[in-house]
Amino acid sequence: MVPTASAPARPSNLWLHRIGRLLRIGVSLGLTALCVGGVVFVGLATDWGVPRLSKLTGDDEPAVKDWCAEHGVPEVSCVECKPDLLPRPAPQGWCAAHGVFECPIEHPEVAHTATPTPSDGARERAERALAYAPRSENNSACKLHERRIQFPSREAFERLTIGLAPATLGPVSEGVVAPGEVSYDPVRVARVGPRAAGVVWRADRWTGDRVRRGDVVALVDAADIGHAKAEFIQAIVAEDLKTKMRDSLASSPGTILRKDVEAAEGAVAEAHVRLALAEQGLLNLGLAVPPAYRAIPVGDLAAKIQYLGIPQSLVGDVAAHTRSSNLLPVTAPFDGVIISRSTGPGETADPKGVLYTIADTSTVWLTANTRPEDADRVKMGQPVRFRQQGRPDIWTGTVAWVSPVVDPATRTVPVRVSLPNPDGQLKAKTYGTAEIIQRDEPHALLVPSAAVHSEGDCRVVFVRDRNFESSEYKVFHVRTVRVGAKTETQTEIAAGLLPGEVVATTGSGVLRAELLRATIHADEELTTKR
Repeated sequence: MVPTASAPARPSNLWLHRIGRLLRIGVSLGLTALCVGGVVFVGLATDWGVPRLSKLTGDDEPAVKDWCAEHGVPEVSCVECKPDLLPRPAPQGWCAAHGVFECPIEHPEVAHTATPTPSDGARERAERALAYAPRSENNSACKLHERRIQFPSREAFERLTIGLAPATLGPVSEGVVAPGEVSYDPVRVARVGPRAAGVVWRADRWTGDRVRRGDVVALVDAADIGHAKAEFIQAIVAEDLKTKMRDSLASSPGTILRKDVEAAEGAVAEAHVRLALAEQGLLNLGLAVPPAYRAIPVGDLAAKIQYLGIPQSLVGDVAAHTRSSNLLPVTAPFDGVIISRSTGPGETADPKGVLYTIADTSTVWLTANTRPEDADRVKMGQPVRFRQQGRPDIWTGTVAWVSPVVDPATRTVPVRVSLPNPDGQLKAKTYGTAEIIQRDEPHALLVPSAAVHSEGDCRVVFVRDRNFESSEYKVFHVRTVRVGAKTETQTEIAAGLLPGEVVATTGSGVLRAELLRATIHADEELTTKR
């Protein structure tokens, strides 16, 4: 085929394309210039520093001389410049036991609650939280707790839409968190096959089917089964015959030689042994002969034993298709689910092969791969919570085994957990997160995680003054805290707060910014004096 040249673009379309491209470039440059100009404007307006709280609230310094530039409130109502307006409690200093300043556990009078009293068990609760694991510590030289953040008015505070929440008691847990994989209990997984070689005659069960212990999953036509049944019948007949001959000899009216009696007794004993061997042979093939069968007349025994091991519910259907005595039932060894099928009618089967794989899914194994440094804290019987990837459900179990060997491939310590799975929702080869619970605190002191801030080597929250609603001074106190466990939305306060104290949550970054600005201003003044 001869290639054809493409038609040249129309001049009008080409010019429209170029004009559109130039317009897009112009708009992008304009937006960029606008953003840069905005940054420069804000920087010049704030002297390239952290803006004061009064600027954020809209209550900027009025053109009068009674405005406190350092704290962003009127000078006449500034509680930092005039401490007598809102006197502080007597300073209690550093609490070495709990690692905070102005510890409300030891000195409940510093707490900003309606009735500042220590809550029941506060000291014991703090000791448990701090003893469980190393916690972030505050610097005993930190001075942040000495500061207070004041708003010019309630309206100024409300304009910032800062969230508030009380410190409350609630449950929290801590432990070793590790990735986990679900698997079947290998002791409860059976790979079933026939006990004699033959040909699969029937296989009605499929992957996913639930089975009960003793349910027939397949029937195998095996010649050895017919031979074993025939030997059993022969042994029954021989025993019956030898017994009758002995009894007849014993009841003879004439003289009986001792050797004839002994021979008859020996023949009966030998018949008993042959019958026991024949019965054991059937038992070895999985076919137990009921004791009542020995009392059945020999003429009826063959028909009775023809479908030995096959449930009566199936005998009628089987008898309608075959009269063979070679059928060997393959049964489920326990309640479970068929997880694989590898056979079909007409296929050969032998004792080394597997027809079905059946798993008991009522209990599964969870293998949690823990770090070696965490494995030392894991003990047998500890409760475990498991969450599968992509699902909100939580399964609970207990630690059943801790490996004494580090996995050479992952360099982790496998921990096996037994998880009840009665409804079968947990699937093998699925992954998730396991939490081995080592501390379960039902009454931990919790605040929203947004309330806790880290400033250098201090953890702080902003506590609303107890008289915030009724007082003209809208003040938040900076409080150092020790944090404990964390959830998705909450943080445990091991020390530094009491239940009922109200802290700033969402939007509290404004208070942090003001604290940072005041700290920088104080440092600059100190440097200037030196």
